[in-house]
Amino acid sequence: MTRTSAAILLGAAMMAVPAMAADVEAGRETYWRYCSACHGEMAEGNGPMNPVLMIKPVDLTVLKAGNGGIFPLDRVIARIDGRDPLVSHGSEMPVYGDFFHEGGRETVEAEDGTRVTTSGAVADLVAYLRTIQAH
Repeated sequence: MTRTSAAILLGAAMMAVPAMAADVEAGRETYWRYCSACHGEMAEGNGPMNPVLMIKPVDLTVLKAGNGGIFPLDRVIARIDGRDPLVSHGSEMPVYGDFFHEGGRETVEAEDGTRVTTSGAVADLVAYLRTIQAH
């Protein structure tokens, strides 16, 4: 086998690697620790911090329903990791220092096959959020 054909096979194999499996339980724990104060115990946007926020937290259980039945992966990740900051937090959403940038890099796959790379902490949190979507 030539170097060129070996490189092509290696590249094809790397593209075929499935997205990393996120840890839903770790995501649930992250939600309870970092998100429930604003979004509430049931993730319906009614946490105890709600009254002091300039922009009210959204109901995280209807993200999929509000997006034509498709979980809005890109938008959710961008909000959590700070690429799409919210004024209600006074800065980008990760007001918890670098926590949402920790855990290495993981690739999360959307329902349409689109892949988004983010931190392991965000991947776990998104995995949990996907499990609480109203159907």
